[in-house]
Amino acid sequence: MQEHEQVLEATRALAPAIQEAGDIIRRALEGGHKVLFCGNGGSAADAQHLAAEIVGRFQKERPAFPAIALTVDTSILTAVANDYGYETVFKRQVEGLGQEGDVFVGISTSGNSANVINAIGAARGKGLHVIGLTGIGGGKMAKLCDVCLAIPSKTTARTQEMHIMIGHILCEIAEEYM
Repeated sequence: MQEHEQVLEATRALAPAIQEAGDIIRRALEGGHKVLFCGNGGSAADAQHLAAEIVGRFQKERPAFPAIALTVDTSILTAVANDYGYETVFKRQVEGLGQEGDVFVGISTSGNSANVINAIGAARGKGLHVIGLTGIGGGKMAKLCDVCLAIPSKTTARTQEMHIMIGHILCEIAEEYM
């Protein structure tokens, strides 16, 4: 718990960037756009969790907002991985589902996941806003995102704990003005 508290305290420095990311999501949703989430492993679970908060509701009753976790369709994932390679599983979905003005949220504790980085490239090419949730330093994603929320921790578990906390804050910001 002491390590968690230390990482939480260090993460407070990201508050302005968290607000910026939340505002990007809120403006996109207000404009009728959607949010696409992806990640691998625990980050895939976080992608699904956050998409559910946006589509269902977070804290207040409101109309459903459009969000998709690119991690949940096993037929797409296995077909694309088989035909094009695992590094393209999210890129291909961004190409098919993403539209200018949407938001892409890539979650990678290392910031170096090839399939997330390739999806960022596709998102950029289609005019999506890009938000990254990463670990310390941001990895390769740091320079590719509009906002990269790099958790100041080398411990994967602490990074993931902060990712879900930040994800909840982003949902709260999105709902705040709706």
